[in-house]
Amino acid sequence: MTAQPTAPQTAELMDGTAVARRIVERTAARAAALTERTGATPCLATVLVGEDPASVTYVKMKRNRCEKAGIRSRHVPLPATTTTGELVAKLTELSADPEVHGILLQHPCGAHIDERAAFEAIAPEKDVDGVTMRSFAAMGFALPGFASCTPGGIMRLLDAYDVDPSGKRAVVVGRSAILGKPVGMMLLARDATVTYCHSRTRELSSLVREADILVAAVGRPEFIRGADIKPGAVVVDAGYNAGNVGDVEFAAAAERASLITPVPGGVGPMTIAVLLEQTLDAAERQLGVGVTAA
Repeated sequence: MTAQPTAPQTAELMDGTAVARRIVERTAARAAALTERTGATPCLATVLVGEDPASVTYVKMKRNRCEKAGIRSRHVPLPATTTTGELVAKLTELSADPEVHGILLQHPCGAHIDERAAFEAIAPEKDVDGVTMRSFAAMGFALPGFASCTPGGIMRLLDAYDVDPSGKRAVVVGRSAILGKPVGMMLLARDATVTYCHSRTRELSSLVREADILVAAVGRPEFIRGADIKPGAVVVDAGYNAGNVGDVEFAAAAERASLITPVPGGVGPMTIAVLLEQTLDAAERQLGVGVTAA
C-alpha cells in the first residue's frame, strides 16, 4: 500500500512574551511587598561603556522593564575611552553600595576592555546577570546562585510548555560562557543527554537531526537548516540577527518541530524577565527578607 502524503506539520509557537509577562507581574507584586515591608526599593545598576547603538537600545529596554516591575534603575554611562581599570573600579564601587542590589554590565564593552576582569569585579551576591565565574560554577554544580539570564529564561520557557528534558537528547549549538555552555549544564542537571556543537563542528547536520531539544545560540542567521530538524523536536532559537532573523531557518523548521520559539518574541523577553526576577531575589536576600517562591 502506498503511503498517503501528509500535510506539513506546523509547530506550536512558544510565546516568550506571554510567559515573560507573567514572570514580570509576579516580580512586580513581590517588589511592591518588599518596598512596603522594608521601605527600600530594589535597584538594578546598568553599566554601559560607550554608545554602541544596539547596546544603548538594549539598556533602554531593560530600564523600561525595570520601571514596570517596580525596580529602580540606576544607569551608569561611561565613555568609550574607559579603561579596564576604570571599569573595574566603578563595578567595585557599585558592588559596595548598599542601595544597589543588582549589577548589569552591558556587553560587549569594546575590544580594549578585559571583560572577564570586569565581570569578576561584580560582587557574586549582585551578579543578577549570571556572568561571574562563581555563578558559572553554581550553574555547573546545580547549586543556589544566579543563572545566566538567557539560559535561565530558556529553562523557564521549557517548563512553561511542559517540556521535560529528562532522558531526551539535547543539542546545543553555541559555546559562549553566558549562553551555550550554561544552558547545556542546566539541561544536563535535568537529566538530558547533552551534545555541544558550534560553528566548526563537523557533520553538524547529522547531530542536529538527533536532537529532541535543540538550542541554537551560534549567532549566525539561519545557520540551522529547517530540513535538519528532527520531526517533533523542540526548537529554541536564542539567536538574534539583523532583520529579526534567528539562527534557525524558521519556516522550514516549523514544518517539522512540535514547539518552536519565534524571533523576536521567544527567548528575548524571557531573558529580561529572569534579569528582573533575579534582581528582586538579590534585593530580598540583601535586605534580609526570605525569597518568595515564584
